[in-house]
Amino acid sequence: MPIGLAAALFTSMLFGSENLVKFSDESLRIRYQTLITELRCPKCQNQNLADSNAPISQDLREEIQRMLEQQMSNREIKQHLTSRYSDFILYRPDVNKTTYLLWGSPLAILMIGLLIAVRLNRRNRIHAGSLDKTEVDQESRIAEILKSGEDDK
Repeated sequence: MPIGLAAALFTSMLFGSENLVKFSDESLRIRYQTLITELRCPKCQNQNLADSNAPISQDLREEIQRMLEQQMSNREIKQHLTSRYSDFILYRPDVNKTTYLLWGSPLAILMIGLLIAVRLNRRNRIHAGSLDKTEVDQESRIAEILKSGEDDK
């Protein structure tokens, strides 16, 4: 197989899927690309619709194209897909009563970590202060013992 033919096949494989989608208005292509990268494939593990080759992803890409041609907004498209596939389809779900734990847990973990760090710091300061006092007491007792030992001679 000639190198030129192999290169042509390879580049058509890379860019072929993007060129298959036809829009009445080319400005819709940008919105389309944004949506298919922000939406997750319902079947695949952690792949967006743009990266997935699953049949459901192909269907969803076609559905998104159809909804864009019907002049639906990005928000309306996301709401429609969320009603069918739940918040799982969104990579960045909205903050609501079902996702507050998802959005709040990093903040809660950070606060707990800071609380633990502050407590450990205080405990170390108190412990270090008591050690200093104990060392001073021991040194004075050793000095007294040594002094009394010298007096006995």
